[in-house]
Amino acid sequence: MYALFFRLVFRWMDPERAHHAAVRWIRLTARVPVLRTFVAAWFAPRRKELRTQALGLRFHSPFGLAAGFDKNAVAVDGLAMLGFDHVEIGTVTGEPQPGNPKKRLFRLVPDRALINRMGFNNEGSAAVARRLEERRPVFRTVLGVNIGKTKIVPESEAVGDYVKSTQRLAPHADYLVVNVSSPNTPGLRDLQAVEHLRPLLTAVREAADRAVTGRRVPLLVKIAPDLADEDVDAVADLAVELGLDGVIATNTTIAREELGLRSDPDVVGETGGLSGAPLKARSLEVLRRLYARAGDRLVLVGVGGIENAEDAWQRILAGATLVQGYSAFIYEGPGYARAVNRGLAALLQDSPYATLADAVGADTRKAAA
Repeated sequence: MYALFFRLVFRWMDPERAHHAAVRWIRLTARVPVLRTFVAAWFAPRRKELRTQALGLRFHSPFGLAAGFDKNAVAVDGLAMLGFDHVEIGTVTGEPQPGNPKKRLFRLVPDRALINRMGFNNEGSAAVARRLEERRPVFRTVLGVNIGKTKIVPESEAVGDYVKSTQRLAPHADYLVVNVSSPNTPGLRDLQAVEHLRPLLTAVREAADRAVTGRRVPLLVKIAPDLADEDVDAVADLAVELGLDGVIATNTTIAREELGLRSDPDVVGETGGLSGAPLKARSLEVLRRLYARAGDRLVLVGVGGIENAEDAWQRILAGATLVQGYSAFIYEGPGYARAVNRGLAALLQDSPYATLADAVGADTRKAAA
């Protein structure tokens, strides 16, 4: 039904307009008690075999929604209703900003991919913090908060901008993510260099500890798939050295060549970050490298080209404790998380592993032996 609806309606709508319509539908459905109970019973059944412990938190499933879909934390309960057991909001910046000029979101339908140059359009950390403070959760879901740099803030003041967001948002986050890997904010990816990343992560860690008493908010960093292998190793080493809790691999890519893209060349040539199926191989490669370097000293989150349960299972075997999707949600529709979770349960049952924890990194360890 969704495939037919996509072909007849969504495919011909402006992608950003369609996105906002979907968010409104999800948000409104979750506001109707009888309706949300019915929807959740179908799309979000709990499977005890998928229970996961990570970041000092309990997850009903390792599968969640990546940052970018719900930038302003307006639809967290609705997304949990659809089966995402953790929802990462954002990217949120220190100050509100409109993002880049439209048109800035493009579908590559033959490639099951997206190109975006949204530019961190969001209401800013103060507004999002107020919304989270007023939120009364309907469903139990793990809430991640992804923070980035305000575009007009110069690189020399970037640390202060991240600290501002941390102070406002860390009290409401189950975990916090430092995003230094979007290609759509000028100079942002330069912060992935270890000499810039070290003081940034140190300052955010200290700010989170000051802002939150009684618990430690897990801190992760999200990296780009376009990093050279030696830079991936350097980030892994730094994360271990600083006592970070994890790394999210990966954000969107600026690459286009050698991806075998079949879409209209004019669309493929749009600037911005490419996400979806074409990113699958490189994201998996980065994940394997991180796990080989850091092992279980970091919680790794696999994201990028997760279309189905087999993709998620492959990331777990490569070293991911948690897995996220986004672009495939656009193409698969509201049954996406349900299908991934159901498939993961079946794959685990058919595997030699008693639990998901046993499967994490199994293939990467075998390859190294």
